[in-house]
Formats: sequence, structure tokens, C-alpha cells
Amino acid sequence: MEALLEPVFVFKLNPSFTSKNPYTVHFPNLPKIPSKPLVVATCCAGTPSPSPLLPQDSDQNPLQLSPDRTRDRRKVARIAWEKLVRWSRSWRSKAKTDVLERTKKVVVLGGGSFGTAMAAHVANRKAQMEVSMLVRDPAVCRSINENHFNYKYFPEHKLPENVTATSDAKTALLGADYCLHAVPVQFSTSFLEGIAEHVDPGLPFISLSKGLELNTLRMMSQIIPQALKNPRQPFIALSGPSFALELMNKLPTAMVVASKDKKLAHAVQQLLSCSHLRISTSRDVTGVEIAGALKNVLAIAAGIVEGMNLGNNSMATLVAQGCSEIRWLATKMGGKPATITGLSGTGDIMLTCFVNLSRNKRVGVRLGSGEKLEDILSSMNQVAEGVSTAGAVIALAQKYNVKMPVLTAVARIMDSELTPKKAVLELMSLPQVEEV
Repeated sequence: MEALLEPVFVFKLNPSFTSKNPYTVHFPNLPKIPSKPLVVATCCAGTPSPSPLLPQDSDQNPLQLSPDRTRDRRKVARIAWEKLVRWSRSWRSKAKTDVLERTKKVVVLGGGSFGTAMAAHVANRKAQMEVSMLVRDPAVCRSINENHFNYKYFPEHKLPENVTATSDAKTALLGADYCLHAVPVQFSTSFLEGIAEHVDPGLPFISLSKGLELNTLRMMSQIIPQALKNPRQPFIALSGPSFALELMNKLPTAMVVASKDKKLAHAVQQLLSCSHLRISTSRDVTGVEIAGALKNVLAIAAGIVEGMNLGNNSMATLVAQGCSEIRWLATKMGGKPATITGLSGTGDIMLTCFVNLSRNKRVGVRLGSGEKLEDILSSMNQVAEGVSTAGAVIALAQKYNVKMPVLTAVARIMDSELTPKKAVLELMSLPQVEEV
């Protein structure tokens, strides 16, 4: 192939031509030429003949594979897919279903959008299962019990018949096998302290809440057992790319459940996984929770970039830098780098930063467009966890001695001590350093 990349000049000599050159001319790396008469371009006038050594013009695409090679490629792909399908069927045939079979009741704490979506999801897993939602709004409670709708968040999505609602904690928690905690982080401590007397010490808590408690810097894995005054309260963190609306519409996605108790993680995997929701397991509770908390702050930054019309390059640069900052802090706190590139990290970050269904991103877009934070928050009927988490992130960064310029800038903007425009100028003026 190297020889074909060099110019090749072959001449058919006129019989009457004689050379007086006493030296032999050598052409290194030329391909060996067949010993039959050459019919090539001549020095004489006339129509040149096509060279057998040079590619000729053709209607055929030079990148197109031959039929044999195309068949081989398709065969390889088919065999690989068939192996994957056989492995999947074998795994499913051995998968246990005893957890779902013996689960009689699941309680959901909170009547927000994601709590409602998860309540509907669990209820659809088994019609005989009781799913009780503990909600504080009497109107939402009536709407669910009488019409099977959460009129506030999903007025057009009918809930399964086995979903009920109550405002009485004792009734909701009585006999529950699992508890889905969907109360916003900043209100979780006071809420849990108020219902602690009704919580069974062995009831597994599956946390759907993402964030850090502002004053204490605690994660939900710390808040729940401390608020319930039970350090052994079973805990599982659920995270991943999962907008409530798409979950209600049963669109395919995947999430991860993290617990120090491997057996418990597998039990919750059984409880939640179905044809449109894949559930992976992890033991890295810290990594999953930190990624879930900090992605909300990063989403605000992404929204600011969009609101200021800074372009796609800026957006990609910002999110890449933010991912690095989350990884730096998570690993300093004991999390695994692989977690940050998984479902609860990169998966949730991409969803929250690039899609306008994200509450946190919408806050950022409006900030970047020039609106005041107070006006934005007063107009929202849902909690954007990233607003309160931003301040806690900076305190954690200082505690673990981690530089987090992007997330620090968001915290300064939340405190009205920095404008989005000034933040961009300062970030772009940072020293040029080696990427880590």
C-alpha cells in the first residue's frame, strides 16, 4: 500500500528512441510489474491508455464492502446479538420473584411528582399490593382516593386502583413492607421526627430525595436513621435518569439502587424492575448520593448557559468541568469514580442538564435571562433542590479541600453576590492547567 501512495511513472518507449544516459534508474518501493507488454501512457501524441496500477473512475463507492465482507460483518453482529439474547433469557429464567410475591404493602412518603410516579410504578407491579401515599394536602388526598388522579401534578394520568392516599402517618405506615421516601431533603428531618413513633425499626427506607441538608451537610443516608433515632434503619438510595412524567408514561429507562446491604439492594431490585425500568445495584451509597445531589447544582449552571445564549460549545465545556468537580469531591468523600460515570452520575447529569423538563435547569435558564431568584422561586409549585444544595456543596468542598469553580460560582449567584455574566468572565479567566 505504501508503494501505491507514491507517484508512479511508466513510459512505453518509442522504438526509434535511444537513450544516452549511462546510468540505471531505480524506483524504490515500486510494486512488481508483470512481465507482459505494458500498455500505458506514451510519450507520443495520442489518447493515453488506462494504467493498470492506478485506481480508475467508477460508479462504485470505494468504501462499500464487497458482498462477501458484508455477509461476514452481518454474521458477526447476528451471532453477538444472539449470544446476548440467550444470556438474557437464561438470566431471566433464574431470576427470583419471591420479593414481589410476598410484598403486601408499600408506603410512599410525599405526594409530589416523583413520589406519585413511583407509587404508580410500584402499584402496577402487582394489583394485589396496597400502595399507600402519605400526603399533607387534603385536596390531593381526596383527588387520589375519589378520582384516582393527583390533580396537582398529574391531572391527565389515572393512578392504579390499588393506590390510596392518607394524611394519617400511623395508617399509612401500618404493616408496610417497604417505604419510599419522597420528601424534599430540606424538610426531611422535621417530617421524619414527626412520624418516627409509627416507623417499624426494620422497615427498609428507599430514598428518592436528592440533595444535601444545608446546615448540617448531611445526605439522606445520614438524615433518615438520625431523624428516626435508629442507626440500624435499613437504607437504600435510588437514583438515575428518571423524569417523573416519562416514568408515568412507562418509557424505558434505568436506575440504580445503592445499599451497604447487598441482599437488601437485590430485594429492592426485584421489587422495582420491570420491562420498562432496569434496576442496577451498587454498594457505593456515598457516590450515588453525592452525584444525585450535585447534579442539581450543575443543572442550574447549565440553565444559566442556555439562558445567556452562550452556545453548545459552552454548554459541553461547562458540563464536562462540572462532572470532573463532582468526581473530585465524591472520591475525596469515599465514593468510587466508576459511580460518577454510571447511571446515578453521568446518566442523571445528562438528563438534568440537557433537558428542559428539569426544574433546576429551568431555574438556571431564567437566571441567565435576567430574572431574580426570588421571583423565580415564588412562581414555582415544586422544589428545585439545587438552589439550597449549592451552599452546602461549597462547605463540603472546603471541608475536603477540593476546588470546584463551576459549582462555587452557582452558589455565589444563588447568594446574589455574583451575576451570571461576571461568573462567566471569572471562570474563563482561571489559570490554564493540566486536565485531571
